[in-house]
Amino acid sequence: MTVTSSGMNPAPSGRRGATLIFNAGAGGSEHCTPDDLVAALEGIGFSPVYRSTACEADLDVALADAQGAVFVAGGDGTVRAVALRLAGREGVTMGVIPMGTANNVARTLGVQGAPLDVIAAYGRSEVRAFDLGRVEAPWGEDLFLEACGCGAFADVMAEYDPEAGKSPLRAVQALTATLTNFDPSPVALCVDGVQEPEVPLALLEVMNTNATGPRLRLATHADPGDGLLDVVRIDAGAREGLLAYLAALARDEFTDLDSVQVSRAGVVEIPYVGQAFHVDAEVRPPVQGASGRVRIEVWAGALSVLVPLAGV
Repeated sequence: MTVTSSGMNPAPSGRRGATLIFNAGAGGSEHCTPDDLVAALEGIGFSPVYRSTACEADLDVALADAQGAVFVAGGDGTVRAVALRLAGREGVTMGVIPMGTANNVARTLGVQGAPLDVIAAYGRSEVRAFDLGRVEAPWGEDLFLEACGCGAFADVMAEYDPEAGKSPLRAVQALTATLTNFDPSPVALCVDGVQEPEVPLALLEVMNTNATGPRLRLATHADPGDGLLDVVRIDAGAREGLLAYLAALARDEFTDLDSVQVSRAGVVEIPYVGQAFHVDAEVRPPVQGASGRVRIEVWAGALSVLVPLAGV
């Protein structure tokens, strides 16, 4: 990861200071260098200065006194790492330059295209609020940009183990191993203080963006700036076949399926019986015999994000 920062350097007269986070390991980054990004940002009136960092932990130092615009060139992992360090800070606006594989955050914001084209589009842009999700659980506290959930997707992620690196073969093996014996237990959700009946859920995702994981658009109409989270559920008793879900995802019609229910809420409480959860792309593994609750609450307007104006 390479970091470009002007947080500690005054911008020349007439130019705006900026901080650039560049993930050289992201998909597509081989086609665009830090110098290319710096030149493009200078072309729209910014004055970025970069320095290298050896690991993600160095972001704490790089972003400690960043002000103004913070541009993040990379995938969802890099965006998450930066966003969690900027959450709740005044005077900082994040702009995403998608260079990853899924780019769920950027796609939800409507930011797509080649990195240099995206930067050019930021020449005419607006600032929007971007919510985060807060999680309080037996394993501790978390924040998420995309989604937090349990059920089939979380179980597959736990079996796959993202920390072991990307592998299509392991992904297929994890999917097969999980779904072959998948038998969800009944769950009684509490949504905005209202206790719901106990129902077995094949999938339970609390979404902030419209997609998570490998570009799974589970909440087609999710708006990360509306001050609410989308609660996506699949009733295990009425669930359709795997091919039906895959086809619906491909057509972006997932929420139209009869077994899928979507509602919006500010607070969701989920009984915890040691099941696997995921928080964005991170897994909270199953813990046998554990109990408690997982409380998920929207943090409205936790971030300010820069979004190119439509039609520009």
